[in-house]
Amino acid sequence: ALVIGAARGIGKGIAQRFAEEGARLVIADTEVAAGTATAAELGARFIRTDISSAADAEAAVALAVASHGRLDILVQNAGIYPWQLLEDTTPEDWDRVMGVNLRGSFIAARAALGPMKAQRYGRILFTSSITGPHVTSPGHGHYSATKAGINGLIRAAALEFSGYGITVNGVEPGNILTEAIQLHRSPAFIQSMEDAIPLGRLGSVRDVANAFLFLASDEAAYITGTTIVVDGGQLLPEGNDFRLAPDRP
Repeated sequence: ALVIGAARGIGKGIAQRFAEEGARLVIADTEVAAGTATAAELGARFIRTDISSAADAEAAVALAVASHGRLDILVQNAGIYPWQLLEDTTPEDWDRVMGVNLRGSFIAARAALGPMKAQRYGRILFTSSITGPHVTSPGHGHYSATKAGINGLIRAAALEFSGYGITVNGVEPGNILTEAIQLHRSPAFIQSMEDAIPLGRLGSVRDVANAFLFLASDEAAYITGTTIVVDGGQLLPEGNDFRLAPDRP
């Protein structure tokens, strides 16, 4: 398995979950120190990868094939989400987010296609989001556009790659309690998000990783061109007062 964007956070959780099930891993990320540490922790290989670069993506795939003889699973998790209102977003800002999130997803899939096509087997997986395909918030216009675009890419790639025994799917996380959330968001903000989720908590990295593990497994062999929403029911309510007994803890 090659997991791109796995130095920390959701990507690291995915790599950890795969390692628990015996996957032989290559970890790719722009963060060299964190990526190297994660790789050492999991007994994996690490390669610095800017996924907006076709050459970097091809090098990461080549390392996976050279290290393990084949590439069965690709996870493209790398993404950026700078907070910017549309009126303050320059074309260069827009292109940077598109380059990593959407262009990077296309480049990763294109790079993995060769070895997967040759072996007539593969699982290509993307981290999408509920933000973009379903909901959004101010300051996330470019991010929302990329994640909606990834869902379109998933469907197109699933159709085109199906004849080679390759499935293409994604996971749409909701609000997940990552290191970045804990570092950059206040307790009051986190509480407000929890209040909006029917299950009453933010998701864990492992909640997301388990969905990826399922889609990478033989149990998901007949699933392609779709996404799994992992959001604790956040998309379900029509309004704020959605609990059956709001006075109960």
